[in-house]
Amino acid sequence: MNTSNNTKKLLKMALIIATYVAVTAVIAPFAFGNIQFRLSEVMVLLAFIDPLYIPALTIGCAISNFLLSPMAIVDMIFGSLASLIALVLIWQTKKVLTKKEGYNKTLVLFIASLWATISNALIIGAELYYMINLPFWLSVLQVAIGEFVVVSIIGVLVFKFIIKNENLSDILKLN
Repeated sequence: MNTSNNTKKLLKMALIIATYVAVTAVIAPFAFGNIQFRLSEVMVLLAFIDPLYIPALTIGCAISNFLLSPMAIVDMIFGSLASLIALVLIWQTKKVLTKKEGYNKTLVLFIASLWATISNALIIGAELYYMINLPFWLSVLQVAIGEFVVVSIIGVLVFKFIIKNENLSDILKLN
């Protein structure tokens, strides 16, 4: 691999980190707590396009949580772990479900997107329960609703367009 390709990959990854943090910062009042609509989470679907985005998105989430979350260090650790788990499962779901001929890309994308809802709802729900004594199952439900709306509805619609556009999809690929 040549230096130019490595530089391009690093630049794209840095842009993803910066974009995730910037979008989270802009909507910070709605990005934390039990009712959250973190629009930057749409970007987790980049893992569906290329697994090399997994570290960048995890770092972007960790930085956002450390700098902006009322639970800083705890959210940096557990919120980022929730994202990392979701990102890996999004990529693995794509790998597994796209092996068969004639699969429906949008359906696979939607199924993969559900990992963000599941992972964040359970881990952030537990975090809210242990850190600020919010009811566990209510917190899980509230986080799940926000994550589902952002990733599985808005994100899938955005990425459905990206995936259908081969030029745009190729630009976003890192490997």
